[in-house]
Amino acid sequence: MTPVIADTGPIVALLDGSDSHHSWARECFKHLTPPLATCEAVLCEAYFILQRFPPGKRTLLTMISGGAFSLPFRVSDHLSDIAKLLAKYNHTPMDFADACLLRMAETSTNQKVWTVDSDFKIYRLNSRRIVPVLAPWS
Repeated sequence: MTPVIADTGPIVALLDGSDSHHSWARECFKHLTPPLATCEAVLCEAYFILQRFPPGKRTLLTMISGGAFSLPFRVSDHLSDIAKLLAKYNHTPMDFADACLLRMAETSTNQKVWTVDSDFKIYRLNSRRIVPVLAPWS
């Protein structure tokens, strides 16, 4: 399978059985090869959302420490581009994690964004190309 960049939604769905995308995320995860690329903003957001589901928080920490995710993206190296994306998509509104993921996708080769966020239908790579996604609608 094509390597993926993991977004918050599927991570939360994977770890929270009450999430509407749980079955889909579990099935996808079976076919993905860790470590999944992501960024610290996504992991922070996932941990925060999982406050309502403490077993998911613990599992997320176990996954992080066990190497399920790689963090190849340094915000400081891309801050001006992230700021431009946040300004461009302020009508969506784009959050910080999404801007980081879009920038990761712009700078990577042949990776899909694993997401449940329909805003990725709107975002464009380098202002032109559709973002390749692994999503419930794709």
